[in-house]
Amino acid sequence: MTEAKTTWKANHHFEGVAGSGHSILVDGDKAAGNSPMELVLIALCGCTGYDVVSILKKKREPFTSLEVRAQAERAADPPSVYTEIKLIYRVGGKVSRKAVEHAVQLSKEKYCSVSAMLERTAKITAEIEYVDA
Repeated sequence: MTEAKTTWKANHHFEGVAGSGHSILVDGDKAAGNSPMELVLIALCGCTGYDVVSILKKKREPFTSLEVRAQAERAADPPSVYTEIKLIYRVGGKVSRKAVEHAVQLSKEKYCSVSAMLERTAKITAEIEYVDA
């Protein structure tokens, strides 16, 4: 079982800690930390990025960098869930485009739990940019 907690610090600031023991500042006002919804996008980028790196390493692809960005739209009415998310993968190195596309596809369709949860409310699309090393 995974556990997490937040402890109120001041204003809309909370310290969040999960089972790993690492803490993070959460701020509903975005003044002193990321908002909860920003953290959801960061989690998505980190989850799919982890998958893509793992898959490319297994394929022995010579990538030198990976950046995953998310651009998202939210519903107008509360609870204002994400309705559309575009993931942009920026991959550096002399990699096989087919291998990268396959890694992104596997992440979305099989491995990324955050993506699987968000797809219940949001249409998630992907774009890949290549940067030669």
